[in-house]
Amino acid sequence: MVNEKKGVSRRDFMKTTGIATGTLIGGGIIGGLVGYNVNRDKGTTNTTGNQKGNNSSGQTADHPVNVGLKFFSTMTAFNVLSQATERIFPEDDIGPGAIGLGVPYFIDNQLAGAYGMNAKEYMQGPFADGATTQGYQSRLTRAEIFTQGIAKLDEEARTRYQMGFAELEPEQMDEILTAFQKGEVEMLAVTSDFFFKLLRQATLEGAYADPIYSGNQNMEGWKMKGFPGHQMSYIAQIENEEFQKIEPQSISSMTH
Repeated sequence: MVNEKKGVSRRDFMKTTGIATGTLIGGGIIGGLVGYNVNRDKGTTNTTGNQKGNNSSGQTADHPVNVGLKFFSTMTAFNVLSQATERIFPEDDIGPGAIGLGVPYFIDNQLAGAYGMNAKEYMQGPFADGATTQGYQSRLTRAEIFTQGIAKLDEEARTRYQMGFAELEPEQMDEILTAFQKGEVEMLAVTSDFFFKLLRQATLEGAYADPIYSGNQNMEGWKMKGFPGHQMSYIAQIENEEFQKIEPQSISSMTH
């Protein structure tokens, strides 16, 4: 049984977001996760004795030190991103959260490439406020939206609590993320709820993408869902009527 002090469990997360059935609930994660999760422990001590969040070196704890950043130019912005993704996909007794899965590095890599530049999408005007069902409507690229959104997260934290976002208590982060999810924070050429949707989507993609894209570290995201990853073949298992538990495999580990 999940410790009550942990707040929302991984199973609750799956139920709330509809991930277990392969869909996402239109209302989003907020309400089922951020906000509801305010009773989580203030920090989780790692093997070095540091708590997750900012440390004296300026780097977020538990991040692999041999992985460089491709998009973010400062650790301050990267730490804001890291803590925001961790509140959306938190660690619990079932498995690691966004930071442990390397999600911030996944997003950093994506923003530095075609995803961040909207390279494969039509980005010409005219630009008008569209309905929520119309998808991407902003004149800004994802890279520009994330840059502005992360700066706004930090700005909102300093306005409300006179501290940077990554230095806040979990319930304070949740309060600010909830304001973004509700579209209450003013942004330029984009709404804060649209930025939150991009952040939430990228967080989930980073948790479950193939590890070659820098997220889903050690395939832990797949292991939590019992997903086998990329197998060369299922010939040995396909006729077996019993449930088969298969160790997941990444594209990078496949032989040719």
